[in-house]
Amino acid sequence: MAPQHFLVVAFPGQGHINPARALAERLVRAMPGARVTLSAAVSAHRLMFPSLASPDEEVHDGGISYVPYSDGYDRGFHLFAGDGDDARRYCEAFGRVGPETLSAVLDRLAARGQPVTCVLYTMLMWWTAEVARKRGLPRALYWNQPATMLAVYWHYFHGYERIVTEHAAEPGFTVAMPGLPPMAIRDLPSFFTDLTDGRIVAAFGNIRRTFQQLELDVDISTGGRKPMVLVNAVEVLEVGALASVPELDMFPIGPAVLSLFTDDTRSGTNTVVGDLFEHDEKGYMEWLDTKPARSVVYMSFGSLAATTKQQKEEMKSGLAASGRSYLRVVRKDNRDPDDDDDDGGDDERSMVVEWCDQVRVLSHPAVGCFVTHCGWNSTLESMACGVPVVAVPQWSDQDTNARLVVEWGIGVRATVDADRFLDAEELTRCVEMVMGDTEEGAAIRSSTVAWKAKVQEAITNGGSSELNLMTFQEQFADYP
Repeated sequence: MAPQHFLVVAFPGQGHINPARALAERLVRAMPGARVTLSAAVSAHRLMFPSLASPDEEVHDGGISYVPYSDGYDRGFHLFAGDGDDARRYCEAFGRVGPETLSAVLDRLAARGQPVTCVLYTMLMWWTAEVARKRGLPRALYWNQPATMLAVYWHYFHGYERIVTEHAAEPGFTVAMPGLPPMAIRDLPSFFTDLTDGRIVAAFGNIRRTFQQLELDVDISTGGRKPMVLVNAVEVLEVGALASVPELDMFPIGPAVLSLFTDDTRSGTNTVVGDLFEHDEKGYMEWLDTKPARSVVYMSFGSLAATTKQQKEEMKSGLAASGRSYLRVVRKDNRDPDDDDDDGGDDERSMVVEWCDQVRVLSHPAVGCFVTHCGWNSTLESMACGVPVVAVPQWSDQDTNARLVVEWGIGVRATVDADRFLDAEELTRCVEMVMGDTEEGAAIRSSTVAWKAKVQEAITNGGSSELNLMTFQEQFADYP
């Protein structure tokens, strides 16, 4: 038999690239002799490999090949940089150009004697399922958010959209979906309640189409087989959610944290291949080396969220008022022209960087708290590293992730106003709650230690995530 050739197709965002690369690494390690190709849009590929002679040049790195497709926006698209019309134009090109160029990738691989035998696609990549289905290729969705989030979307699209929409303006209204604990409207994806922002509406359209493709695979499933979904989740954390969608065969294989499967974070460098942002050259790890254990607040709001100048100033004040050292990420594309270079200048108690190796930072013993937007990658990374969280969700799945953080006892959720504004006093209060010498803080820190052990156990030999990946591979080998 010819070796298996997995094609992992990823949306061009950091939150999709990271778990896609982690999955590719795991497939290479778990299946000696198998080929693995990771295909991201040219816009992401050119940032992952900035030294290429051509932005669409293929890269072969050990057992993984990187072969990009085009979504029609090869220089990239930032959802929050434009308006609703810009977002609609991007989504139209994404759904039209993407299938054509991905088909060309499949043809090119087949022509060189390396035909793809199975396709895995991250959320939002709905048209990948169409391309695979037309070619008769086995396919599976790679869900790079928690299982709870997948279950919420599934039930929303299967009977709960009306009730959620009717109560969208009532943050405290509670919805009970099958197999899930009752959830308030404020705990559901912002896509359900932000019905006027054209950018959000356009982005939600791609999620809706992802589930429409899953529904098609449910309808055509034969022989008792269900559509297969790999989930970036840890089984012990989300048993109920995983069982709440019996129409799908879900395999929790998380946490998909790349450094747990490679030597990137042990290399002693500040460069991780695959990041879409250039790492700051400041010696932030050396700065952390000078700090006592669990004394530093780390703050980052990820790769997409844009923070106003007023909000940045408020956060700066809140961190300063905490009296604790802090390391803060302010992306280059989120800086104002008149921003101080380094939040007023680096000193012994503070440092501001444009981007950093987050897992290395969270793994450092000096870090005692993570103030985060609660993107799923960041949430998993904090759990894997055992760092308590102050959750400040911004949009999409982050409200639900923040709810999980509180449910699991690994952090607190900050109170913000209707515009998501976090005031300095609330930030200071939350940091003190997590890091202070209180009974509540001690309980949170104890929970993070316990969950860190369970999360890391899942990906060891014989752990639940490794066993689930093996089971998936066995079933997928002859999947129609």
